[in-house]
Amino acid sequence: MSNTTTNNKNIDIIKSKIYNWNTIQDQLLIWKSENKKIVFTNGCFDILHLGHVEYLSKASDLGDILIVGVNSDRSPYWLTKGPNRPINNQDTRSIILSSLMFVDGVILFSDDTPLNLITVIMPDILVKGKDYNAEDIVGYDVVTMNGGEVKTIELKSALFKWFKQETKKQFD
Repeated sequence: MSNTTTNNKNIDIIKSKIYNWNTIQDQLLIWKSENKKIVFTNGCFDILHLGHVEYLSKASDLGDILIVGVNSDRSPYWLTKGPNRPINNQDTRSIILSSLMFVDGVILFSDDTPLNLITVIMPDILVKGKDYNAEDIVGYDVVTMNGGEVKTIELKSALFKWFKQETKKQFD
């Protein structure tokens, strides 16, 4: 039997997108020195679905770099979701998110809110879904006081509508 090694190029790319609080600061220096427009959003992303994918894709379109803050397994957020949550642990959620081609960075946070993380990242654009009022989004004051923008994204799925039309054409 020959001893072959597996090329793990894609796995290496996925792993390279997962940051901790120290490594994100070094990477931010690089991105900012390259004048990259940094977009930040956050959430639990426990069971990744089409709405999440479309939302993150739209968020990515707002800048050059998309960083996603993910509620850690220890985050108080889970207390509001019930005793059996999260379904997917923080490692799984981080790996799945970092495998998306339009996500450039994933970082966990354990605080009640992502405010400390937003203060460290200081994004050019802070994004949440249209179910939020921009002024009510955690980090609004910090981002806007530093010249950034806070935007909301429509959560209707144009992608799903498109896919249904395409499959209908194919099977009719």
